[in-house]
Amino acid sequence: MDPITQGTVGAAFAQSTANKNNILRISIIGFLAGLAPDLDVLIRSSTDPILFLEYHRQFSHSLFFIPFGSLIVALLIFPLVKKSMSLKTVYVACFLGYATHGILDACTSYGTLLFWPFSNERVTWNNISIVDPLFTIPTLILVGTAIKTSKRTFSFFAIGWIVFYLSLGFVQYERALSAAHELAETRGHNPERLTLKPSFGNIILWKSIYLHEETFYVDAIRIVQSPTWCLGENIKMFDYQYHLPSLNKDSQQRKDIERFRWFSQDYLGYDEEKNLVTDVRYSMIPNQIAPMWGLVIDNKRGINEHAIWWTSRSLNKSQLDLFKEMLSGKKCRNSS
Repeated sequence: MDPITQGTVGAAFAQSTANKNNILRISIIGFLAGLAPDLDVLIRSSTDPILFLEYHRQFSHSLFFIPFGSLIVALLIFPLVKKSMSLKTVYVACFLGYATHGILDACTSYGTLLFWPFSNERVTWNNISIVDPLFTIPTLILVGTAIKTSKRTFSFFAIGWIVFYLSLGFVQYERALSAAHELAETRGHNPERLTLKPSFGNIILWKSIYLHEETFYVDAIRIVQSPTWCLGENIKMFDYQYHLPSLNKDSQQRKDIERFRWFSQDYLGYDEEKNLVTDVRYSMIPNQIAPMWGLVIDNKRGINEHAIWWTSRSLNKSQLDLFKEMLSGKKCRNSS
């Protein structure tokens, strides 16, 4: 999730333990603790451009690291507030704020190592977008109201909204999943793998990706009163023999592709124009293939040289207009 949301959710849960005399300080502590796990973004390398993919949302986001991460944050904050709060009070606030982070991230599609070090599975519940104003703004207002009125009742309202919205996301996911399977059936396809993710900033328009006979089919599904389909594009699943037959099996670039495969949960495609191994799960427009990131592969690079990390997150006016039309249902058709 975005930093504002992570901090706000952390503050909401920490506030639930506050009293009217310390609610502001507890809120700040919860906010900071809610942000702390994302300090793992500092783990990166100038020589290995995808190292950050392996460590972001890794140990610092694990359920098993919560007590230790919370303690580290508490020990850093306590000297600043020791005249007004005990270490126990600070730790409890840090624990509640820190604990929300990994769980909230797992609700998105990026992938979170919730069970590290016992599992390297990237947990993705896919029930909320990485940025969703309808989730964040009411939570922020309720947290702010709790601070202004010194009444933690509003903290519980904030927690209630958080739980309600995430639950609604699961309901929407299940509705989109049913519609995605129905769409595949109309094409005579039996998906070998299927994943769904909400498009940017909402839980109405979903991106559907499924694999059938070594081809990924990408569509958008709009879920309001009844499901509608926004038919999209398809791309052949990445295959070394087909796309990169001359790539050395022992090269660092090949190792990087396998690391990227783990990150993308094996939703790999290939853009022949850019020589780019892509993550099919992500695009700016939910029924399109155009990637947001990937690895540029160059056979001229040395055997020990890394692949080049590539990103493109621009959205021009025509794309924005198309997204709005899809969100409103103008570019979709009824599934029945």
